[in-house]
Parts: sequence; structure tokens; C-alpha cells
Amino acid sequence: MIKSVLDSTAQRFLKRYIDTASPTGFEEKGAALWFDYIRPYVDTTYTDTYGTAVAVINPSAPYKVVIEAHGDEISWFVNYISPDGLIYVIRNGGSDHMIAPSKVVNIHTEKNGIIKGVFGWPAIHTRLRAGKENEKAPALDSIFIDVGAQNKSEVEEMGIQVGDVITYPDEFFTLGRDKYVGRALDNRIGCFMIAQVARLLHREKIDLPYALYIVNAVQEEVGMNGAKMIARNIAPDVAIVTDVTHDTSTPGINKITEGEIRCGDGPVISRAPSVHNPLRQVILNTARTEGIPHQLCAHSSTTGTDTDAFAFAGMGTASALISLPLKYMHTTVEMVSRTDVENTIALIYHSLLSLKEK
Repeated sequence: MIKSVLDSTAQRFLKRYIDTASPTGFEEKGAALWFDYIRPYVDTTYTDTYGTAVAVINPSAPYKVVIEAHGDEISWFVNYISPDGLIYVIRNGGSDHMIAPSKVVNIHTEKNGIIKGVFGWPAIHTRLRAGKENEKAPALDSIFIDVGAQNKSEVEEMGIQVGDVITYPDEFFTLGRDKYVGRALDNRIGCFMIAQVARLLHREKIDLPYALYIVNAVQEEVGMNGAKMIARNIAPDVAIVTDVTHDTSTPGINKITEGEIRCGDGPVISRAPSVHNPLRQVILNTARTEGIPHQLCAHSSTTGTDTDAFAFAGMGTASALISLPLKYMHTTVEMVSRTDVENTIALIYHSLLSLKEK
């Protein structure tokens, strides 16, 4: 099995990329960094109308293969500014209101750039003194952001307005010997991995007999919108999608319903109605031949990933899903195994080489 390219260059890019806010609908800063990194390894790049970033190797070839991940992150929108200067929010994607209290936020304003704020929450002392009826879990309509303003006018003077997007500033770091931690690993880690595949193909001087489209899609978190658009735009023959999936060893997750997946045990090869069985078999055989550790997963209907968008676009695309196990999804401390990242890169790379023989 070929070694991946998680060298210092890749590590620096990964941290900078994960730390750059790219909320759903506003992915352009992350896409720009991704383009800067991948351009030396591809022949051409472009973006579509809504910002999905595409890099292409051998673009003139008639047969088209896609490797894809989505680069947007969950966030919030300013929805209401109260008379006393508190900001109430709505979701932009599947943001978890349970983790919001006491978190620092960045409010992205049109006039004044980033304005800091905090999700406030009543102190435990006051809640307990008020009785059990006040000891309630956070709800979407009870969490609020405090920007230090005394009233609504002061909030507006800061340049904050309804519709401004809100992100968390938490940054990427390593934990222990083998763990990457950060917000938005779902799924910018996937976009990082497919860029590494492009780098490997360039390093090994692989002459592909087909056009390879490396796709960094927008708006997956609100309905796979970017994948739906770009699948129609490219009309590929084959699509290999990579996304994250739940590490079900985390306490509170039912393995009977969710399956058994663990960080460190390798990438996950899925079976689902949208997964093309012959293509899945190519990937599975590749994992076995190359000695790549892997896990198996089943989806009863949809995969809930961009795989579904590619599979059923146009006349249909032979599609497969390779997932990366992840702990604590949709929090600011999402966690993956570096070893799994290396093995996922290797599996995608060798699967592309296997397609040459099919």
C-alpha cells in the first residue's frame, strides 16, 4: 500500500483550512484556500454558480470520474434582535442548540467584519434557587447571543443585522498520538483527503485514462444542494463520495440501530440503495488487495450524504460512499483518527487506479 502524503505541508494546510470559516452558503474563503493548495496537482479549476469548487485532471477525456466531499460547515443566522440588545438565532444547517450556552461566537457582518459575542445562559445558582421548574435544558428559542450591547440600537451600530451568519472560532488541534480535533471536520476533512489524492496522483505521475473531477461541494448541510447542481453540470460516469460517519463507540449511541463503527479501525464502505454494487465491490476488493483496514456499514434508505445526489442525477451515476469515522458530530470538538485519514486517502487513491482496469 502506498504511503499517503501527510507531511508538514499537508499538516499546515489542514489546520489553516479547518480554521477558516466556511458556513453553508458562504464557502468561498475555504474554497479559495483549497484551490491554492490543489492547483499544482491538476490541469484546470472552476466554480459553478453557487460556489462548488472543481479541480480537473485530464479534462479532455470523455469518461468522467468524480471524487467528492462537501466543504460547508453548520452555523447560525441572526434572526431577531430584542429591545434589550440580545440576539436570537435560527439554524443554518444542523447546528446543535444543546452545546451553544457559554460558547464564544463570531458574527460575520457586512460593514465591520467579525463581531465577537457569547451565547449567554443563566447561572446555575439562580436556576436552582428558582426551583426545578426553571432547571430546563437549552432550547432553540431560549438560547441567545450577548455582544455587550445595552439595547437594539447599540447592536445595530455594531453593524449586526438580521441574516448575518454566525460561526464558532474553535480551532484545529491534535490530541494524543493519533487524533485530529476541530470544528467542521464534517466535512472539510473530506475535502482535504481528496486534495491529498490529487497530490498523490501527481507525485506518482499517474496517467489516468479518464477525466478526474475533484469536487469540493457547497451546501450539503441543508439538503445536498451543491452536489445536486454539480452532478447535473458534470454528468459523470462514476462518483466516489467521501463524508464522515458516526463512531458508534461513543457513549449514548445504540449499536443495534446505528451499527458498529470505531475511530482507528479504518474507512467505512457503505451499502445502500444509492450505492452501485459493482463499484462498491471494486472498492471493497481494492481494500482487501491493498491490505487497507476497513469497516462495513448499511443504510436502510438514503445514505444522508452527497452520494444520493450523484446516484440519482440525470440518467443515474454509478456512485459509492467511503466514510471516515468521527466522534462528536456537529460539535466544535469533532474528532477523527489520523490513521483513518491516511487509510481513507489510500483507499480512494487505489480505487481510482483499480478503475483503470475495469
